[in-house]
Amino acid sequence: MRARFLAIVPALAFASVAIAAERPDVKGLFLLADYPAISVQPGTTTNVSLKLQNIGLAPERYQLSVSGVPAGWTATLLGGGQPVAAAMPATDASVSLDLRLDIPADASAAAAQTLTINAQGQGSNVSLPVAVTLAKELPAKLKVDTALPALRGTSKSSFEYQLTIKNDAGRNLLVSFAATAPRNFETSFTEAYGTQELSSVSIEAGKSKDVKLKVRPPSTVDAGSFPVSVTVSAEGATAKTDVSLDIVGQPRLSVSGRDGLVSARAEAGKQASVPVLISNTGSAPADAIELSASSPTGWKVEFNPKIVDKLEPNKDVEVTALITPTEKSLAGDYMSTLRASSRGETASTQFRVTVTTSTLWGIAGAGIIGVALLLMVGAVARFGRR
Repeated sequence: MRARFLAIVPALAFASVAIAAERPDVKGLFLLADYPAISVQPGTTTNVSLKLQNIGLAPERYQLSVSGVPAGWTATLLGGGQPVAAAMPATDASVSLDLRLDIPADASAAAAQTLTINAQGQGSNVSLPVAVTLAKELPAKLKVDTALPALRGTSKSSFEYQLTIKNDAGRNLLVSFAATAPRNFETSFTEAYGTQELSSVSIEAGKSKDVKLKVRPPSTVDAGSFPVSVTVSAEGATAKTDVSLDIVGQPRLSVSGRDGLVSARAEAGKQASVPVLISNTGSAPADAIELSASSPTGWKVEFNPKIVDKLEPNKDVEVTALITPTEKSLAGDYMSTLRASSRGETASTQFRVTVTTSTLWGIAGAGIIGVALLLMVGAVARFGRR
């Protein structure tokens, strides 16, 4: 009777467990629930957490049952996520249980319904009443937040925001989300720890989920602060939060020839001066711009100056590329790539270099061709008469 009395009065049952640690004379079987009186909505499924506590008794098998279930309702006792019909808590230990209630959508009651959970053994029995009141459906309620609403980077950065979406409704919701960003900004939502893009996510009642918002600005955007608004919605309920991108200035280099020309002429074995224009069309100064080139094997390419100390935005500077083809270069067109680099920012362009040979080599070549022709004519005349 003592154990049964404590189970019927949950407040005393909880107190008895706390006292047991200090009073070794407290013994018995107790059936406990954190919330023995609940409100549920018709057409939903609800779980009530239970605990079968054994204090000072020998282990015993207890048959479990639920009585007082209204017509049309389904009450199932679960242990470890599976339906169970019996439990055996060890001495001074407990077994966790769940009472699953499936309430039909057309259920109605003027007063609370009382369901009784029973645990019956050979030596002791215990029961716990759970009062269930049918409540009206509460409107959906959402909340969205982020711990880091402002991020800083360049126009080449990918900005990622961790969003926490909470379902404060009394039922599971399928929550969709959208982002409003400045023109030409790309936005997408992904899993918190994955790359799969999402447009909605299911969130259990009273639970939260994390999703990731990725924002990629256009490469041509100027420095400044840009807002992005995030909206989550489900069943008429909405919640919003704002994040921002602080984009810092970045240089943007380009390489070209004077007046847009990207061609030059050079003589084999001789140095040719080629004017090269370095431009900064970005939003920040370019510092320590280093010039380099890739040319045919054996060619020599130098710059004057080799390094441009600083180039302000929307400015340009002219340098000289000193290109020397090898002495054995044949006449024709060759490609040489000229580059400008400044702290991760790189630009390049290809120059077509037309190589000519010296006049002396031309005369020597013509003489060789003439001698060859004479020898061929003489050979034909001699052997042709035979």
